[in-house]
Amino acid sequence: MISLARKLRLADFFSLGFGTMIGVGWLVVMDDWLRRGGPLGAILGFALGGALLLPIGYVYGQLVRAMPDAAGEIAYTAAVFPRSISFATGWMMLLAYYIVCPWEAVAIGRIASYIFPAMNSFELYRVAGKPVFLPHLLIGLALTALLTVMNYRGIRMSASFQNVTAFGAIALVATFIVAGLRHGSTQNFQPLFSASAPVSILLVLQVVPYFMTGFESIGKASEEASSQFQPRRFLLAIMTAMLVGIGFYVCVIAATAYVAPWQGLLHERFATAVAFERAVGTRWIVSVIMCAAVLSLLEVFNGNFVAATRLLFALGRRGLADSQLGYVHPNNRTPAVAVVSIGIFTAVCMFAGESILVPIAEVGSLASALGWMAACASYLRMQTCAFGRVAAITGILVTGLLLAMKILPTVPGHFSIYEWIALALWIVLGLLLRRRGVAEAAVVPGNV
Repeated sequence: MISLARKLRLADFFSLGFGTMIGVGWLVVMDDWLRRGGPLGAILGFALGGALLLPIGYVYGQLVRAMPDAAGEIAYTAAVFPRSISFATGWMMLLAYYIVCPWEAVAIGRIASYIFPAMNSFELYRVAGKPVFLPHLLIGLALTALLTVMNYRGIRMSASFQNVTAFGAIALVATFIVAGLRHGSTQNFQPLFSASAPVSILLVLQVVPYFMTGFESIGKASEEASSQFQPRRFLLAIMTAMLVGIGFYVCVIAATAYVAPWQGLLHERFATAVAFERAVGTRWIVSVIMCAAVLSLLEVFNGNFVAATRLLFALGRRGLADSQLGYVHPNNRTPAVAVVSIGIFTAVCMFAGESILVPIAEVGSLASALGWMAACASYLRMQTCAFGRVAAITGILVTGLLLAMKILPTVPGHFSIYEWIALALWIVLGLLLRRRGVAEAAVVPGNV
C-alpha cells in the first residue's frame, strides 16, 4: 500500500490548526457577531466558548499522539464503537470541514467586489433574494481549481502555502489593529450588549464552534508528519493554535468596537473595514485589512480542504465508502481521488451564492459539536487516568450544551427549518455513500 508523504513539521501543524480556524468571518460576518451579542457579548462569547473548548483540545492532543491517523474521529471511534458510529462521526466531521470550502469560495467574490465594485455586474440569477454575479463565480471557481491542483501535487506545497498565508495574516491584522488604537474610544462600546447579557453571550456561543473548528484538523494530517516529528508535540500544536485563535478573535472584535460605534456597523457589508476606515480616515488601512482578509480566506480554505480530503480518503480506505476514495497517487503520494472530489463538490455548491454564508455557520457548528462529542466519548472509554477522564467528561458536557443550543426550540437562535433540511440532505447523502461502500465490500471482501 502506498502511504501518504511524510513531510510536515511543528510550524506546519500550527499553521494548519490555526489557519483552519481563522477565515474571513472577522470581516464578512462581524456585523452578525455584533448584532447577536454587542461588543462585550461577542468578546465574552468567543473567550468563554474558546476556553470551554480547551479540554476538547487536550483530548484531541492525546488521541492524535496515540493514533496518528488521517481518519481522525473515524479512527478514534472505531477503536471502541461499532463501524456505524465510526462512519456517522466521520461523515459529520466531513461536513464541518467541507462546508467551509464553498463558504470561502463565495466569500472571495464578496471581498474582491469591495475592492473592485465593477465585479457586482452580470447578475445570473438570485438565491433567497440574493444575486449571484458571474465575476464572483469565476473568481471562486478559479480559486477552487488552484487549491485542488496544489493539493493534488503534494502536501509540502500545500503546507508551505499554509505557512505563508497564516503567518502573513497574523502580521497584517496586528498592523491594522495597532494603527487603529490611536483613533478609538471606549465610549464606542456602549451599549455593551445587544440584549440582556446572558442572551447576548448565548447567541454568540452558538456560532463559536463553527469559527473555532480547525484545531482538530491537525489530526487529519498526522500521518504526514516528518519522521523526525515527536508525537507528543501534537498536543503543543493543537493548544497553541487554539489559544492564538481565541486571542485573535477577541482582539479583532474589541478593536472594531473600539474604533467606531458598533451600532452604526450593523448594516455594513464589511463592518471591520468600515469601522477602521471611519476611524483613521484614510483608504490605506482598508487595503491592509483586505490583504489580511485575502490571506485569511486562503489559509482557511486550504486548511479545511486538506482536512476534508483526508477524511473522505479515510472513509474509502477503511471500506466505509467507495474504495476508490482511498486511492493514493503513486508519485505525489496524495489522496488524489478525494482531492478531486472535494474540489468538484465545492465548485458545485458555489452556485448557491451568498445566501449560504450565515446558515452554513449554524449547520457547521452542530456537525463540529457532534464530532467533538464522539471523540471525547471515545477517549473516555479508553482512558484510565483521572485527569484524562475529567477532560473527556468536560468535553462531553460542553458539546452537549452546544448541541442543545441548536436543537431545543426554546433556546434563542435554534435551528430553522432550512438548516434542518440542509442537515437532513447531508445525512441522506451519507447513507447513500455508505450503502455503496457496503455493496462494494460485499462484492470484493478484500476492500474492507
